[in-house]
Amino acid sequence: MSLDVLTPVAPRRRRRRYRAGRVALFVLAVVAAAAAGVWFGRRAAARPQHHTTAALHRAPAPAPRKVSHDSASKRPPRLVYGTPLLAGAHVRIGAPAAILVDEDTGRVLWAERPHERRKIASLTKIMTATLALNEVPWQSTVTVARSVTRVPLVREGLRTGERVKAWKLFYSLLLFSGNDDANQLAISSAGSVHAFLREMNDEAHTLGLRDTHYTSPSGIRDHGNYSTPWDLAALTRYALRNPRFNDLVRTKEIHVRWAAPTNSKIYVNNNFLLRSYRGANGVKTGYTSESGWCLVATATRHGRRLIAVVLDSPNLYADAKQLLNLGFSHP
Repeated sequence: MSLDVLTPVAPRRRRRRYRAGRVALFVLAVVAAAAAGVWFGRRAAARPQHHTTAALHRAPAPAPRKVSHDSASKRPPRLVYGTPLLAGAHVRIGAPAAILVDEDTGRVLWAERPHERRKIASLTKIMTATLALNEVPWQSTVTVARSVTRVPLVREGLRTGERVKAWKLFYSLLLFSGNDDANQLAISSAGSVHAFLREMNDEAHTLGLRDTHYTSPSGIRDHGNYSTPWDLAALTRYALRNPRFNDLVRTKEIHVRWAAPTNSKIYVNNNFLLRSYRGANGVKTGYTSESGWCLVATATRHGRRLIAVVLDSPNLYADAKQLLNLGFSHP
């Protein structure tokens, strides 16, 4: 065999040995790295837990959660507040529970058992009107439901199927105090009386009226239907923010056209304080045999408006006048 054939063979064998050495070194490096990883892993696992906690504390703090406007709006507003400013004033009234509040500020001026739960009769309609004014368009046409005509006691005489402008129902609700008007506005607002009652009680909770509960939109049912002088004053302050409610409760009398055979109706406000007290401009009377005579009265003098609430009073107008006079005599 010639030398020129043997010469290239030797270098090829050296390269294979060299490559084998490189492979061996690479395998050793991988094994060493794996061993080191296992060693460090065991060391890390053996470290006390507080090191991990410390690392978490060093992490950037999350951005503060933004409070949505919806969440803030669910907080009960402060509609009435404070201890009575005129607590020492000598006032003798017949109502067992009453309150006098500055309508502009919500400050309590005088009170007698202001948180005592009592039956409130048609004062319930303050809440009914407040909700329905937001849900039933003023100029909309309402078709009277059959169930409405069967409501007991005070009714203006709505007939099943007749079509009536909503604004007429509101005047009858707050002036004449029609129970059929209350039920029809409840149905027109929420689809049913039961659904509207849920809205009434939800609204009471939202407004922070902790001692108020409704079992009818008219107040004809005394059982389970109650409130307090404090809550009624708070609700009245809230209701008066609606200009339409404000105009309704100060109206003494209104003549409205009606479909034949009725042709026309006259709604006269049951709150006779509007005719007998200077500056009187609201709000609502109520009576059942269990609640007694109840009144939420407002009056304005020299740009200052006061709210007087008297429940189960033997002489509601005399009581209301005394409270209002007390407030106006102490600016």
